Parts: sequence; structure tokens; C-alpha cells
Amino acid sequence: MAADADLRSQAARELLKVGLANYAAGAMLMPCEHFRQAARAEPQDMDRLTLLYRASFEQVCHRLSTLQREGSRGVPVFFCRVDMAGNITKRHSATRLQFARFGGACPLWIVHEAVANPDRVQVQLAETPDGVRYVSMAKGLIKTSGGFDRNPRRYAVALGCEVGHASEFVYADNIDLISAGVATEIGASCRICPRTGCDQRAYPPSDQQIAVDLFERGVVPYSMRQNG
Repeated sequence: MAADADLRSQAARELLKVGLANYAAGAMLMPCEHFRQAARAEPQDMDRLTLLYRASFEQVCHRLSTLQREGSRGVPVFFCRVDMAGNITKRHSATRLQFARFGGACPLWIVHEAVANPDRVQVQLAETPDGVRYVSMAKGLIKTSGGFDRNPRRYAVALGCEVGHASEFVYADNIDLISAGVATEIGASCRICPRTGCDQRAYPPSDQQIAVDLFERGVVPYSMRQNG
């Protein structure tokens, strides 16, 4: 399979082999159909599934995001891992949610708060600029770096689904999925987010011009105006 991928360098081919080996290990530990049925029986409850399969929280989240085999699909979810600097170091999405390939993710997304509050599951109803709502679950994790003299690795993982699948996602049980104004408005990245009134904006959208008023002061020092 690595040879069929038409990769341009030996390093890329070796990295693909590592990825395939990791996938195979996950499939052996959590067999596809057995795991899919267990996940539906426990409505994607990470804590129950980690105990059932004696796997880590991240491993279970990752495996859930791969259950898209034809004829044996699980709930379509997105999964990502974010480090302390906001870098997305793992990403999968079987939903319409797309992650930014460059730059940080939206600071309003619950995964960033989870990094600062490890071992607590946090839940958020979020809405992207296209009007799609997602239920997101995030948990901050700490891993050892292999020695007392080395700083531990701190990061968070997030898993979520579109609200149409909320009945199969235990983390949506106590959330109002319908009322207007309840969802947090998020975007993929400031550079491509069209929301002009966001108080957390770090950069202006790449497709808009900025306007600066020397006699007004807001949260950001400029406003946006559409090109043309």
C-alpha cells in the first residue's frame, strides 16, 4: 500500500508505514465491528470504552474517527489533538467540519480550554459559519516525557459530531441543541473565517480589506470591509 501511494520521498513512505502500523495496532486492540457495536451501545462514552478495551482516552477517540468502512460505518465524527501552542497534531473528520492546515485553530473552540484544564471532559455546542452545528467533547491530557527532568507533554483531544447524530453521542444529553444563541460561533481559522464581529480575532480574513478608524477603539484595532 505504501508503494501505491506515489509518495515523493523515502521519508514520506516510511512515515506512511508507521501510520499504517499504528492503524493496524488499533484495529487489533479494538476490532472494527465489535468496537462499532460497543460504541453504539455506550453512545460514544469514552470513559466506558477505555475501560472495556483497556485503551487510553486518545486511542479510543482516534479509533472512533476511523470507523468509516463501507457497510460497517460508525457515527460520523471528527477527531483532533491540539498541543499547548494550539497546533493541531492529529486530525480526522468524517463530518463537514474541516481543520485549518496552517495557523492556529479558532480560540473559541472548547479544545483550547481543555488543554489548560486536564482530566476534565468539557462539552460545547458550536456553530460554524456555514450554519452547521456540532457537539464537541474535549479533554486535556498529560503524558510523561520519560524522565523526571523532562517536562511532561500536555495536550487535548477533541471529538464531535453534527447535531443530527446527537442522539448517539452521550455528551449531547444535557445540551439545548435547538434554541437560537445557545451555540458558540466558531470558525476554522481567523485567516478564512468570515465572522466580522468576533472579539477573539487574531488576524483579519484574507479575502477582506481592513479599515482603521483613528478615533474609535475596539477589541481589535480595525474593522473589515468586503473587497470590491
